[in-house]
Amino acid sequence: MSQPPLRTTMTAMSDPIESLTNTARQLLEIDQLLGGQFIPSAVNSLPEVKPPGQPVRSPANVTPSDKGAALDDMNNNEVKICTRCRLSKTRNNTVFGEGDPDAALVFVGEGPGQNEDQTGRPFCGRAGDLLTKMIEAMGLTRSDVFICNVVKCRPPQNRNPMSDEVEACWPYLMRQLQIISPKAIVTMGNPATQKLLQTRTGITRLRGTWQSLPAFADSLGGIPVMPTFHPAYLLRYYTPKVRREVWSDLQQVMEVLGLELPGGK
Repeated sequence: MSQPPLRTTMTAMSDPIESLTNTARQLLEIDQLLGGQFIPSAVNSLPEVKPPGQPVRSPANVTPSDKGAALDDMNNNEVKICTRCRLSKTRNNTVFGEGDPDAALVFVGEGPGQNEDQTGRPFCGRAGDLLTKMIEAMGLTRSDVFICNVVKCRPPQNRNPMSDEVEACWPYLMRQLQIISPKAIVTMGNPATQKLLQTRTGITRLRGTWQSLPAFADSLGGIPVMPTFHPAYLLRYYTPKVRREVWSDLQQVMEVLGLELPGGK
């Protein structure tokens, strides 16, 4: 009896393996996003820290106008024409970030979605509307803060950005934070929180506890970081408990920034 061609046999053998590999990869991506059983939340856990008494500041001779010019230059001459990773081939627009270049508070998410890819603006869909309401509840406006993402191009089908895509965009985020020199950072969701804090601890354990930004670059070490749920998660699980938790996180940020709390507390 004749044997099947070797190529056919190898294909038949590889298909189940490839299918299992893809399934495992998807499970790990979901687990990383939600902080579940496959990646223990205690791994690389971070201690709770108190915000430093004297926040990191830019040199006294750097004006808000200087910061705005530096951000515009990076956006126009680097980010908009960036081809460092595969995401440049599928994007419609880069999404650099927007807001006050001298903001005391920076919000950092994971990456742009479909609405952001179409408009070039961060957080402009339903999750963006909710983020705007969160910011306004703090007594601020979007123009008072700076909003950006870890990656500047939308991953196809809104999948999690791959590690090499994150690394390609990482220098942009670090320079944004160096230029703005905020007093506090709010990370939204697991991917942004875990990347900025260099941990695999899940957001459900980290949220609501002050952390300290590692010294990735000059002037960045020690900036207080408040992890909280992503607005998209809040939309999905819009329960009184989750809303109270997010509001509690934001109130802690308000206290550090010296903003008046509701009721004068």
